[in-house]
Amino acid sequence: MHIAKEKIMEMGMIVLGNLAIAIGVSFFILPSNILSGGVAGIAVALEPVFHIEPRLVINGLTIGLYILGAVLLGKQFALKTFVSTIVYPLFITVLGIWFADVRITSNPLLASIYGGIFVGTGIGLVYRVGGSTGGMDIPPLIINKYTHIPLSSLVMMIDGLTVLLGAIVYGIEASMIGLVSVWVCGQVINKLITLGAREAKNVLIISEKHDEVIQQIYQQIDRGVTILHATGAYTQQEKPVIMVVLYKKQFIELNRVIAAVDPEAFVIVSDVNEVQGRGFTYSKML
Repeated sequence: MHIAKEKIMEMGMIVLGNLAIAIGVSFFILPSNILSGGVAGIAVALEPVFHIEPRLVINGLTIGLYILGAVLLGKQFALKTFVSTIVYPLFITVLGIWFADVRITSNPLLASIYGGIFVGTGIGLVYRVGGSTGGMDIPPLIINKYTHIPLSSLVMMIDGLTVLLGAIVYGIEASMIGLVSVWVCGQVINKLITLGAREAKNVLIISEKHDEVIQQIYQQIDRGVTILHATGAYTQQEKPVIMVVLYKKQFIELNRVIAAVDPEAFVIVSDVNEVQGRGFTYSKML
């Protein structure tokens, strides 16, 4: 029962994501001929050359890329992408018929930004459940499978190439406006993929007063500490390295603790996109 409910929610997320993409394409990208990347960007770039209605190009590429993705990414991917392959062309066609004369903005820069927001939101929603929108996001997923390059970076790279292709037809200024949409889209995808993740700071502390620093972390911040054993390359002396992972809002308090105990401590700070485990994703008392 739980599995069935989860599958229904995944399908619902895929449908909602495709609707968001279709809205961005129908109301912003196609009316203003934005070289946004993706199948819509290819359709816009090729229309002046082959004079084929952009929605026909979008639908044709969607089906063709689905077949490619089904072969290379497996049965599970094909099942999830099948929904997108049906609903996305349907949404594009229906919105094109019902709102054929609707033009929300005549400003190409605004159209580029809002088109990127809607398309990025839709792709991000679909990626969160491991699906695909059934278009030019299939090549990034295929490349990611074999190279593990981040999906958001791959989407921006491939869409960027599509924009450059369009520059041959529409000129440099049009491609510059299209790149804005590509960048916005990539940023939104990245934010949605990591939405809900428990962002934190990983702090490494080297201090002559390490015992006192540890005690103050326990008492003032109530976070666990790990001791790493390190050796100085020049002095060959062993020194304990304090490692503590904490929420970003706790980092200010940690700085105060270190400054009070040992102002000369050596501190290394790095961002952590997600933390799981005791004290973060479940109670320390378990």
